[in-house]
Amino acid sequence: MKMTLAKALNAGLRRAMEDDPKVVLMGEDIGRLGGVFRITDGLQKDFGEARVVDTPLAESGIVGTAVGLALRGYRPVVEIQFDGFVYPAYDQIVSQVAKFHYRSGGRVAMPMVVRIPFGGGIGAVEHHSESPEAQFAHTPGLKVVACSDPLDAYWMIQQAIAHPDPVIFLEPKRLYHSTKAEVDVDAAPAPLFESRVVRAGTDVTVLAYGPTVKTALTAAEAAAGEGKSLEVIDLRTLSPLDMAPVFESVRRTGRAVVVHEAQVNLGLGAEVAARVAEQCFHSLEAPVLRVGGFDTPYPPARAEEFFLPDLDRVLDAVDRSLAW
Repeated sequence: MKMTLAKALNAGLRRAMEDDPKVVLMGEDIGRLGGVFRITDGLQKDFGEARVVDTPLAESGIVGTAVGLALRGYRPVVEIQFDGFVYPAYDQIVSQVAKFHYRSGGRVAMPMVVRIPFGGGIGAVEHHSESPEAQFAHTPGLKVVACSDPLDAYWMIQQAIAHPDPVIFLEPKRLYHSTKAEVDVDAAPAPLFESRVVRAGTDVTVLAYGPTVKTALTAAEAAAGEGKSLEVIDLRTLSPLDMAPVFESVRRTGRAVVVHEAQVNLGLGAEVAARVAEQCFHSLEAPVLRVGGFDTPYPPARAEEFFLPDLDRVLDAVDRSLAW
C-alpha cells in the first residue's frame, strides 16, 4: 500500500508495539494529539496511556526516565518534538545513554531509540530546523541512522527498536507528508546499518542521507538530461558509516560529492571525504567536494531556501568535479 513517510513511521511503531509489549513511547504531545507531526496518531487510543506517555516539557527528564525504563527491561522510544529541543537532553544522551553498556562492562544493555525530526524545509527557524547528526555520530556508544523514504522508514524504525544498543533515529521532517511510496509490509527489509545505491551512474558519485537523498536524485535526473550520469548513494547509517559501497562506487567514477543540510564545517561530509581520500586516493580524478548548509545559525524562514542545498548547488559541485 502507498504511504507517506509519516504514515510509514506510524505503522512501523504500531507493529513494533504489537510485537513486543515492552515497547513504550514517550514524548511531548504524542498521546491525545498524536505528536506535532502526527507520527504517533492513534497509538495512545489503541495501546493506552501507560504505553504511549504524554510527558512534561522536560527533555532531560524524558530521556532520563527512558534510561530507567531501559534498565528495567523495557524498550523506550523517545520523541524529541523538534531537533533544536534535543540539547536539554544532550547530557543524558551522551553521558548516560551512550556510555551505560560500556561502563557496565557489557553486562547492562541500553535498548533505547531517540527519534529526532531533523533538518529544514518547513518554513521554521532555529530550534525547529537544525541538523545535529554530527554531534551524536561523534559520540561512541550511539548508533545514528537517517531514513529517507517511506519503505525504509517503516522497517528502519522497527529494526532500531529491536536493536540492543541505543539508536538516534533521524527523521527528515520536510519529507513527512510530501510524497507517498509503496510500502510492502511483508518484504524482507534491508539491514539497518548498511548504505545503499539508490540510482546507478558512471560519472560522479553523489552521497546523501535523509532529506538530501531526494535532492540528490532530482539533481541526478536533471544531470541525465545534460548527458551526465550520477550515481546516488543513500548512506542511511551515519554511525557506523557503511563505506564499502561508497569506495566501490568512487573507484569506478573517480569523483565524489557529499550533500547534507548540516553546516559544512566539521559536518559528517568531512569524515566521509577523509575516508574516501584515504581509501580511494589513487582512483580520484578530483577532490571530494561538499555541499551543505552555511556556517551560520539556521536562518529565518524567508532565507531558508538559500541555506539548504538545492538542485543548482549540487549540479554546480558536479560540474566543478567534472571540470577538474
